[in-house]
Amino acid sequence: MDLHATSRRLVSSGSPLEPEIGFSRAVRLGPYVSVSGTAPIAPDGTTTAPGDVYAQTVRCLDIAEAALREAGAVLADVVRTRVMLTDAATWREAARAHGERFADVRPACTFVEVSRFIDPAWLVEIEIDAVVAETGAPDMIGW
Repeated sequence: MDLHATSRRLVSSGSPLEPEIGFSRAVRLGPYVSVSGTAPIAPDGTTTAPGDVYAQTVRCLDIAEAALREAGAVLADVVRTRVMLTDAATWREAARAHGERFADVRPACTFVEVSRFIDPAWLVEIEIDAVVAETGAPDMIGW
């Protein structure tokens, strides 16, 4: 596949920071979709569930899943996730939310601890990479 001949599709969250920083919520190039680090931002711009890693992870996944859908992907297309936490000791709370979405998909996944995020109330951010299966392509699961 010639990716240079494929259109680049940008997905916006509407954040005023996107043009300032120069990023998109997600980018699709051919079958590849990458979702940027996604923070637990509530629809009103505040932080979702301060102090609750599980609820913040659910919110991050909700936002990321919406971006995937807008890019033409679904959770079953996800091949890699990165879960960044300000306290690695809370990984099981984030893992519970991750497992609820990805138990059947089982993407490659990494949990890492970071010192902090832009907003100190954020306890977690998530990045996602997906590859959209071509129509009629053979199913390689189980090889």
